[in-house]
Amino acid sequence: MKRLIFVAFLFINLANVKAQLLTLDDAIDIALKNNLDIEIARNNYEASQVNNHISLAGGMPEVVGTFTNRQSLTNLNQKLTNGTTIKRIGNSNNALNTGVDGSYLLFNGWRVKTTLQRLAALEAQRSVQINLQVQNVVASVMVKYYDIIRQERYMKTIQQSLNVTVQRKTLVDARQEVGLANNADTYQAQLDITASKQLLFSQELILNQAKADLMNLLMQRPDSSFIISDSIVVDKNISLEQVRENLRNNPEFLTAEEQIRINELIVKEIGAQRYPSVRLNGGFNYTRNQSTAGFTLLNQNSGPYLGLNMQLPIFNGGIVKRQQKVAEIEIKNAVLTRNMLENDLETVVVKAWQAYKNSLQRLDVEQENNRIAADLLNLVQQRFNLGVGTTVDLREAQRSFEEAGFRLVNLAYAAKVAEIELKRLASQLGN
Repeated sequence: MKRLIFVAFLFINLANVKAQLLTLDDAIDIALKNNLDIEIARNNYEASQVNNHISLAGGMPEVVGTFTNRQSLTNLNQKLTNGTTIKRIGNSNNALNTGVDGSYLLFNGWRVKTTLQRLAALEAQRSVQINLQVQNVVASVMVKYYDIIRQERYMKTIQQSLNVTVQRKTLVDARQEVGLANNADTYQAQLDITASKQLLFSQELILNQAKADLMNLLMQRPDSSFIISDSIVVDKNISLEQVRENLRNNPEFLTAEEQIRINELIVKEIGAQRYPSVRLNGGFNYTRNQSTAGFTLLNQNSGPYLGLNMQLPIFNGGIVKRQQKVAEIEIKNAVLTRNMLENDLETVVVKAWQAYKNSLQRLDVEQENNRIAADLLNLVQQRFNLGVGTTVDLREAQRSFEEAGFRLVNLAYAAKVAEIELKRLASQLGN
C-alpha cells in the first residue's frame, strides 16, 4: 500500500515538473491582456476620443462644391413687345451651374461649447468604465486563484489523513499476524482508506474544475497545465473609514456622477435652440444658360459673394420647451440612480467589512485549534502505535484534524475574498 501511494505521489510530482508555475501577478497580467470586456471598454473609449472634436460639435467651417449641368429640349413660343413672335419646336437649352460655397457658424447660443463639454464628459465616462472592468477582472482572477489554493489545501489535509490511515492499516496487519488484532480492525482500516481515496478523487475533480475556471478568465485553454505555489495571506490593516472615503473613487459611482453632468449639458444644448443662429456665408459661383432660340441666347454670370445669415426661432409648437423638460427629468433620474448606487455600495461595503472582521477574529482562534488538532492526532497515533490507544480514538482524532484543517482554510479564504471585495469597492486593487 505504501508503495502504491509513493508511486502515485511520484507521478503527480513528475506531472507538475512539466507544468508551468503560475503566480498571481502573472495571472492578473494575462487576464488584463486578453479579457474581452476590457477590450470592448477600450474600443468604446477610443471611439469617444474620436468623437470628442469640435467638428462633431458643429464648430468647424463647412465648404461644399456644387456642379449642375442640365440639358433640355423645349418647344418655344414667345411674343415680344416690339411685335416679334418666335416659335420653334425642339429648342435646345443648356443650364450650367457650379460653385464653391462656404459657411462658418458665428453664434448659436453657445451650443457648440456645450456640445464639446458633453463629448469630453462622455470620454471621461468611458475612461472610468475601463477602470471598472479592470477592477472587476482583477477581483475575479484573485478570487479564483485563491480558491485553487483553498482546494489544494483540502487535498493536502485529506492526503495527510489518508497517510495516517495507511499507517494504521499497516500496523493492524502486523498485529493480526501475531494474533494481537482481529479482522474487524483490518476491515475498518481498509474501508477508511477507500473512503479517503474516494474523497481525494472527488477533491481532485473540484480542483481541476477550479483551474479550468481560472483559465477561462485568462482566455487560455481550459486544460492548460500549471501549478500554484502560494499561500493565503490576508491583509489585516484595512480601515472601514478609508474604504468609505474611497467609495467616491469607485468606477461605478464615478460613471453615475458623469452621467448627471452629461444630462445637465444636454439640457443646455436643447436650451441653446432658443437663441438666434448667425452664420457667415461666402463662396464663388459660376452660372451659364444657353439656348438655341428665344429672347436670351446666352446668359453667363460668375464671381464671389459674401453675406450673413441669421435665423431667429419664433414658434415651433413648444417642442424645445418639451424636450428641455424631458431632459431635466433625466437629470433627476440620474441623480436618483447615483443615490441608489451610493446606498447599495455602502451596504456592500458594510457587509464585506463584517465578513472581513468576523473571519479575521475566527481565523486567529482556528489557527490555534488547527495546531491542537495536529498535535492531538500525532499523540493519539503514537498511543495507537504503542498499543494503548484504540482505533476509535485514532479515527476521531483524524476526523477532528480534517475538520479543523477545512475550517482554517475556509476562514482564510473567506477573509481574503472579503478583503478583495473591499479593495475592489475602494478601487484599490493593484495599488
